[in-house]
Amino acid sequence: MSEVVGREEGEATYLFDAPTSRITVRVSATGLLSAFGHSPTLTFRDLAGEARFDPAHPDKARLRVRVRADSLEVVEGVNDRDRAEIERRAREEVLKTERYPEIIFESRKIAVERIFEGHYVARIIGELTLCGGARPCEIQARVFANESMLRASGEFSLRQSAFGIKPVTALGGAIKVKDEVRISFEVVARQA
Repeated sequence: MSEVVGREEGEATYLFDAPTSRITVRVSATGLLSAFGHSPTLTFRDLAGEARFDPAHPDKARLRVRVRADSLEVVEGVNDRDRAEIERRAREEVLKTERYPEIIFESRKIAVERIFEGHYVARIIGELTLCGGARPCEIQARVFANESMLRASGEFSLRQSAFGIKPVTALGGAIKVKDEVRISFEVVARQA
């Protein structure tokens, strides 16, 4: 992963601990037969990221996240028989992982409010690149940081159509994935 340029005095660099970090996507079905459709929960297994943070100057924080798009796996909400088909369609039809192998988020501005020592609430404004399209994205996060570790969690939603993604349908349109998906994250990063 490329370095974020211009490290400041007092600023610490934290690298994501991939095995303990998680990005989860919740998908909902709509349509005439949606009660019989799936509302799966998926997760990305391969992610990397870097956060720069200085408690003395929290508003100068920066963040860059890279996710390998084909690492998406269904973790709940479907039976074993349907799991492989949903994963295949998500990779081939939705994310088009052969053409767009990475999903990238990079902060442009981070507003941080200190709650108490080591605990913060952050409003992260940045750019999300997904399926070849880059769009503004705003994320709210709860953050804990100390000299050796940074932990962040939160949730946001996005519309697939904003990135040129046509929501998946089945049974001639009787079951359709909603345009809006919910994304939650739990990230652990350790000081480099």
